[in-house]
Amino acid sequence: IFCLVAGRFGLENISGRFWSTMQLVGWYSVTVLLGLAAHALVTLPLLMWFFTRRNPYRFIYQMSQALLTAFSTASSSATLPVTMECAVDRAKISRKATDFVLPLGATINMDGTALYEAVAAIFIAQFLGFDLSLGQQAIVAMTATLAAIGAAGIPEAGLVTMLIVLNAVGLPVQYQALIIPVDWLLDRFRTAVNVFGDTCVTAIVDPIFPQEMLIAQANESGDPNQIAAATAAPAIPIAASEQNDMKGQA
Repeated sequence: IFCLVAGRFGLENISGRFWSTMQLVGWYSVTVLLGLAAHALVTLPLLMWFFTRRNPYRFIYQMSQALLTAFSTASSSATLPVTMECAVDRAKISRKATDFVLPLGATINMDGTALYEAVAAIFIAQFLGFDLSLGQQAIVAMTATLAAIGAAGIPEAGLVTMLIVLNAVGLPVQYQALIIPVDWLLDRFRTAVNVFGDTCVTAIVDPIFPQEMLIAQANESGDPNQIAAATAAPAIPIAASEQNDMKGQA
């Protein structure tokens, strides 16, 4: 890796573009961080509030230990035990929803990685002077999403799957060396976003599980009245359960 990075930046130095390249890489890093911040602090909180009416920023505080662990380890798989503990003990998400959604999310839900790979591909294209068409940009977005699903929950796995994105639009993969020096830092931020996305989905899915359990129990009993009552029972909103907990503490 050191030789790849040194070779690429050495060529830029020979052509007299070393410092301008460093500035472009810096702006690329800022763009990735702003995109991750917008997704984590605007998009995901809005989705959570819309579906659960739960305070998303209080939820971030409840999951802070898992997010810090994700930042320090840069691995959603290594963070999974802490994430599950915070979801159940601090965020009051049911164990059933946690056990089902979080392991699945740690494997396939890499929204931060998908965003990072799309921005990286567009940055490399612009650095080389390629003007990607709207169709090519759509291919980048779709390929980045699919490649992120296949990425392992280990540090810097996005660098491997990014090769798929670059090949999809005909970009030379050797220019990936431009972003390797800053990837160790960006990887930590996108891992934290990945983990937060997993927990948001878990919180959204959680109200469905009580009703599903009632329906399953009613179907096992075979009583038509019990089945009808279970089917008509509304799901318990998370916000309402939080209010009940607060009243009980008062």
